[in-house]
Amino acid sequence: MKNLILATVLSFVGLSAMAQDVSMNEAEAVAPEATLIQDFQEIDVADLPAAVITAVKKDYPTATINKAYKNESNQFKLELSLKDGASGTVYADAEGNWIEL
Repeated sequence: MKNLILATVLSFVGLSAMAQDVSMNEAEAVAPEATLIQDFQEIDVADLPAAVITAVKKDYPTATINKAYKNESNQFKLELSLKDGASGTVYADAEGNWIEL
C-alpha cells in the first residue's frame, strides 16, 4: 500500500512539473555558459545596449520595457509588459543573449 501511495505522489509531482506555465520564457535562447549575478541597479531604458533592445524587439515584438537594471557583470534585468496585459522579467547580457535564472 505504501508503494502505491508513493508511486501516486511521484506521478503527480512529475506531471505537475511538466504542466507548469511557460509564459514569456518560450522565446528565450539561453547562453549556456552564462551565470547570472545579482545586485542589479536600476538604469534608464535609453542606456540599454542596442543589442539588448534589438533582442527584445525580435523575441517580444509587442513588449514595452518598463524598467531596466544592470549589474557589475554587464548583465541586464528587464521588466517587460506585453500588449495583451502579460508581464514578466527577462535577463540578457550586453550582446542581447538571453540568460536563464
